[in-house]
Amino acid sequence: MMRDIGSSISDAIFENIGRAAGRVQENKPLASDLLESDDAYLVVFDAPGTTASDIQVRYVDDRVEVRIDRFRDFYEGFEMRYPGRGLALDGSVTLPSDAAVDPETAQATLKSNGTLHVRVPKADTDHDEDDVTDVGVETDDGEADEGHEASSDSETADIEDVTDSADEGEDDA
Repeated sequence: MMRDIGSSISDAIFENIGRAAGRVQENKPLASDLLESDDAYLVVFDAPGTTASDIQVRYVDDRVEVRIDRFRDFYEGFEMRYPGRGLALDGSVTLPSDAAVDPETAQATLKSNGTLHVRVPKADTDHDEDDVTDVGVETDDGEADEGHEASSDSETADIEDVTDSADEGEDDA
């Protein structure tokens, strides 16, 4: 009887700690880097445990915005003891104020190492700041999704049927 009570209390403590850790992760913006080359900006987000269908990428005003709604896999024969990973994650990066870009040709690629690379080409004239541009997401194997849900890391998903993206000539280094 006492062992059952002790087990029940420890289960409740682990569950509460796990949920609190998940909430902290959900309230913290995704870690990111902003890089610049002669012809484009590259924003690299940490996107752990996601598939392309979990990710929404948008270019709004002068920002690259990312929203991840990931799911927990269920493992046969195992019971959840510590739900510590946040499921709804987001982040954004503001490009420099003098950045003239072409978000219509932006590319987003989910890499096998758990990072999301968003490449926004530079342009001669700036994009209309009132427009919102959705960016398609693919995995680094380059396959296109035909509107079905991605079920493995080798599949891709097109977010809201927007810009086709190909990871051409980009180094993974």
